[in-house]
Amino acid sequence: MATNSFLPNSGKPTTTAHPATGPTVVPFGEAPDGTAVHLFTLHNAHGMQASISSYGGIITRLLVPDKTGQPGDVVLGFDTLDEYLRESPYFGALIGRYGNRIARGRFTLDGKDYQLATNDGPNHLHGGPRGFDKVVWQAAPGTSAAGQTLTLHYTSPDGEQGYPGTLAVTVVYTLTADNALRLDYSVTADQATPVNLTNHSYFNLSAGQSEDVLAHELTLNANSYTVVDDQLIPTGELRPVAGTPMDFRQAHAIGGRIARVPGPPPAGYDHNWVLDGDGMRPVAHVYEPVSGRTLEVRTDQPGLQFYSGNQLDGSLTGKNGQVYGPHAGFCLETQHFPDSPNHPHFPSTILRPGQTLRTSTILAFSH
Repeated sequence: MATNSFLPNSGKPTTTAHPATGPTVVPFGEAPDGTAVHLFTLHNAHGMQASISSYGGIITRLLVPDKTGQPGDVVLGFDTLDEYLRESPYFGALIGRYGNRIARGRFTLDGKDYQLATNDGPNHLHGGPRGFDKVVWQAAPGTSAAGQTLTLHYTSPDGEQGYPGTLAVTVVYTLTADNALRLDYSVTADQATPVNLTNHSYFNLSAGQSEDVLAHELTLNANSYTVVDDQLIPTGELRPVAGTPMDFRQAHAIGGRIARVPGPPPAGYDHNWVLDGDGMRPVAHVYEPVSGRTLEVRTDQPGLQFYSGNQLDGSLTGKNGQVYGPHAGFCLETQHFPDSPNHPHFPSTILRPGQTLRTSTILAFSH
């Protein structure tokens, strides 16, 4: 059984724990409303570390050994909380209530029309202008049989960003002995409401040795994808990947066919793949040939958004002074399909009172 105790999301910084006894905890600044923010680091015996902020559930650092045993940070991000507050393209963040897009921010549920806050032109993206990535979560560091843990909890009030119902959300991060970071989500609601949670980490498995991820080799276990319009809203069509640049059923370099990807500029991938199978299963594999690092993604979700960092343009300077240019990182966002509330034939994202939504994603690293 996991052991933990929640830190309040205000008050004095806590003392730091020794890695042998549990996650380390340090202060990480203050949210705009003055709420104290903490940074928690999970460790295992193989040199892997995961640092997670109570603000936005952000994975700020992920140290993973390469083929020589040398650990390197494989996620994009910033050194300070102020930088995340100032401007961040969701680096490492916990996304909700609804990851990805909802067209025009509108949906109808049980005969009632809802209008959500919009923040992507006329559309609603990643939970709106103040989604789960921009709140301070209650945080409880702990340990379990599987490894060191961090449990985050947030209660989203009825009407937040336009959504119906009060939502109680718990997310548990576990760093395992076999170099995997596991995310377990649990959600309940007191009214029917759409829910689609994910994590928006940007990976570069070279740990900054390469300025982009175009040489990373990607495999996706998916035979089709959701076609989108010029605003990246699904048309409703599920199109086979065969014979297209969307076909990653065999490993391909991310950059090999990127110029031929359908969609609005800048060129690149920002699409939802319809994953094969169901239940917890491997859905994606990435190999970086220089470091030898690999990432295998396992999930029970029906979809995965592969984003190749198209909007990164060199205007952001991240950790250690690194400038993030085009395709500096990639995202593999496990999810339900975008705009599902407006497409009845997509898997449902509606959570009703008395139900508990449980979903898990595992990021398994090796070399």
